[in-house]
Amino acid sequence: RVALLAVLLPLCCRAAPERVRYAIAEELPTGSLVGPLARDLGLSPDQLPARKLRVVAGDEKQYFALGEDNTNLRVNERIDRESICGAASPCVLSLEGVMENPFDMFHVSVTIQDINDNAPQFNKEYVTIEVIESTPPGTRFPLGSGRDPDIGINSLQNYELTPNPHFSLLVRESPDGTKHAELVLEKILDREKQRNHHLILTALDGGDPVRSGTAQIKINVTDANDNPPVFTKEVYKVQLPENLPQGSLAFQVKATDNDEGTNAEITYSFSDIADSARQLFSLDPRTGDVKVTGPLDYEEGKYYEVTVEGKDGGGLTAHAKVHIDILDTNDNAPTLSILPILNPIPEDSAPSTVVAVINVRDRDSGENGDVNCNMDGNLPFRLETSSENTYKLIIASTLDREKVSAYNITITARDRGRPALWSRRELSLEVSDVNDNAPVFSEAAYSAYVRENNLAGALVLRVSARDADAGANGRVSYWLAGGSAGAAGAAPLVSVEARSGAVYAQRSLDYEQCREFAVTVRAQDGGAPARSSTATVRVFVLDQNDNAPRVLWPAPAAAAGSAAAAAVAPAAFEVVPRSAEAGYLVAKVVAVDADAGRNAWLSYELVQASEPALFRVGLHSGEVRTARAVSDRDAAKQRLVALVKDHGQPALSATATLHVVLADSLQE
Repeated sequence: RVALLAVLLPLCCRAAPERVRYAIAEELPTGSLVGPLARDLGLSPDQLPARKLRVVAGDEKQYFALGEDNTNLRVNERIDRESICGAASPCVLSLEGVMENPFDMFHVSVTIQDINDNAPQFNKEYVTIEVIESTPPGTRFPLGSGRDPDIGINSLQNYELTPNPHFSLLVRESPDGTKHAELVLEKILDREKQRNHHLILTALDGGDPVRSGTAQIKINVTDANDNPPVFTKEVYKVQLPENLPQGSLAFQVKATDNDEGTNAEITYSFSDIADSARQLFSLDPRTGDVKVTGPLDYEEGKYYEVTVEGKDGGGLTAHAKVHIDILDTNDNAPTLSILPILNPIPEDSAPSTVVAVINVRDRDSGENGDVNCNMDGNLPFRLETSSENTYKLIIASTLDREKVSAYNITITARDRGRPALWSRRELSLEVSDVNDNAPVFSEAAYSAYVRENNLAGALVLRVSARDADAGANGRVSYWLAGGSAGAAGAAPLVSVEARSGAVYAQRSLDYEQCREFAVTVRAQDGGAPARSSTATVRVFVLDQNDNAPRVLWPAPAAAAGSAAAAAVAPAAFEVVPRSAEAGYLVAKVVAVDADAGRNAWLSYELVQASEPALFRVGLHSGEVRTARAVSDRDAAKQRLVALVKDHGQPALSATATLHVVLADSLQE
């Protein structure tokens, strides 16, 4: 049970590891598998599209890339361990990986393993050594060292020398692990018997199969030269700053010889020097001055070891080691590489959301390679350290596209050298819109005035709403949301055009039926989900003089069932006693007008009368009174026609007829 639990727990509770490590051999073909990165991060095939797995390296060369399936890490460029790391071990290439939804960042390290792809080589294929015949047995002659750029067991492991009774081989190992071959004189030489000896020195590595390189050694036996040269030091230790100008004196070696004449004349030369050092230094054969002939670069080579040979005129030699340490100076500015994660950025992104990953590299060392990153300006972002060379650019505060739609961020990387070096990169980030604004009407309430009897389809007014969002989120449409624009079940009085916000009358309006009404217009954007707002539109109908006054009394003398009865002017019979004095109230004409305002202001006047001077009508009251006292001469039957007129433009009118009988009694 415990064993089963130990197996199942990592499967069900796996989290993205902080660092994923792989190891591959150098010189693998492009496309070779490095490792199943997605699987090692616990990603299933269904999660891959949403998580958007990506990798980025801070180096100029992209040695690795995700395959087409976006799951496996593969070799993207030729990887030569010797050119990348030289003698350094282990040789590790680092890269960063990022995932989204949610954001996560992890570190991948790939160790490049050495293969035996280089054979040992000597700096000189032919070596000549002058040995005087009186040299005692046991004397050693340095043969230099072979060079093998491979490391470990694949590097140079041993030397072999062709058998010779006068010489043997001694292999010495220096503190840094370099193996040096020395020729040891075993028996005294006799120039008269043999003037020279030929040997072959073989350097062997430990690879499988073994690789080797050879050098041919010629030993010339010379006459006696009592004193060999002697260097002032067996080992010279030199420190040179990497910015030392070419042509400068780097150091000087010095040897002395107690002989006289040509036997005391010493000539200096490099007997064991790597090709890389030979391009940087030159040795004056007479003075022993070593000058800088090439650009010293701490980042390319931190340490060199050379062997200097001093040979006198008689052929005797001496050797001295020179250890050269290159001192770092702040000659490399930091480099930045930026991987945008989220661009454009939705404006509703939460603070702490990662929008970019910044990788920083400085080839210098110590304080010269210690880099700090900062961001210019007061922006809603901040830099957060993720690892030694990696920063995350994250959202620090809320974004609002309607206020700022884009940001130009300047990121500066500065080292701690003296003087400090820096570099700068700009990152342009756009803020994408989300539907966080509802449309806003230009007015909370609108008022419109329309004269009655308008044409159907007439423009009433135009409403307008603005949405601060962009694209579909800011595209506004208009709808009728309700109101008192019509009776239930009846067609509405107005309509609104969806795109323009124009409100049109659906039919002719009648002031006498509807003097005002209100509708609610909804403005809705095209977002998902949509946002909306409403505004009230109140429509006031303006009266027109389209109704003539209507006489209520006298009532029309209509014949029942007659279609023409409505056109008959109202008429009435009134009896006035002959004793009536001036001002006697005969009758009152009562009329109304359905219009309003001046269109409904009524005035009265007599337009016909049998005795015009006998009666008068009140201009505004409609009261018909006697203008004088009734006399016996007045006719018994009087006919009066009163005109009722409104004050519209043009005025409309109606008439009423009164039949008046002058009699002292009803019977009469």
